[in-house]
Amino acid sequence: MMKIYDVGIIGGGPAGLSAALVLGRARRSVLLLDEGKPRNRVTREAHGFLTRDGIAPAEFRRIAAEQLGRYPSIELVEERAEGVSGDDGRFEITSAQGNVYRVRKLLFATGKRDLPLEISGLSEIYGKSAFVCPFCDGWELRDKPLVLIAAGERALHMAKLLTGWTDQTILCSNGPSGLNATERDELGRHRIPLWEAPIRQIESAGGQVERVLLEDGTSVSCEGIFFAPKLESGSELPRSIGCEITEAGTVIVLDDFGRTRVPGVFSAGDAATEMHQAIRAASMGSSAAAGIHMELVNEAWNRLA
Repeated sequence: MMKIYDVGIIGGGPAGLSAALVLGRARRSVLLLDEGKPRNRVTREAHGFLTRDGIAPAEFRRIAAEQLGRYPSIELVEERAEGVSGDDGRFEITSAQGNVYRVRKLLFATGKRDLPLEISGLSEIYGKSAFVCPFCDGWELRDKPLVLIAAGERALHMAKLLTGWTDQTILCSNGPSGLNATERDELGRHRIPLWEAPIRQIESAGGQVERVLLEDGTSVSCEGIFFAPKLESGSELPRSIGCEITEAGTVIVLDDFGRTRVPGVFSAGDAATEMHQAIRAASMGSSAAAGIHMELVNEAWNRLA
């Protein structure tokens, strides 16, 4: 007879790993499927996670797996989940390897996925001297000349944000900025130059950016770059089982416990928020695990009532 797990977790980042820990300690049988290709694998260090600040992402996952190994009811499987079906209490997960797993509850911790980086030279420095989150990587670039690549509302928001780390920011919108006269004046008052010519090339050496070359011949020297990434949902599986998804690819959850509108299905971490920080993802995973455990407890309680 096929084993039925209490919870199936799809995604092995901070959210999924944190949820597995909480559920394992609650004596739940847990299956965690992850294909081993986290979004932050391009970075050398992860920051802002108390007690683990500056840790390499691979080392973070190694420690997590070691700690989860203390709990015999947790199974970590390096497989890619390819399909989900069923309903509350009777879900099935099919992996790309052809294995089928039965679970009572589902947690999607599938994160987000970067769309291809369209600017020539950006992929060579992503995670080394080009980043997307000042809270995660701004400290290392403090007081340095930076280029911000963004347009529209995101450009003004990030330009303001970066003033906490440096007063040497140049905004390159890589085409029309979408900013109105008032917003341009605002940038000017804060001495943030705006270049709207398309970017031809980012030049670097050994992962360290040196300059941004624009199509009009302008050369902008810098020591770091922040850019607004283009993201999509880390997996189409939540949508396939009926979860509501925003235009930004975020699973819509109904409460702090990560419940979706699909009974028995939860989501946590970057998959369920547009604020992407490892420590926040871990917190969301912990909260979702508590919600899942309580739902299972209530179901068992009511069966005996």
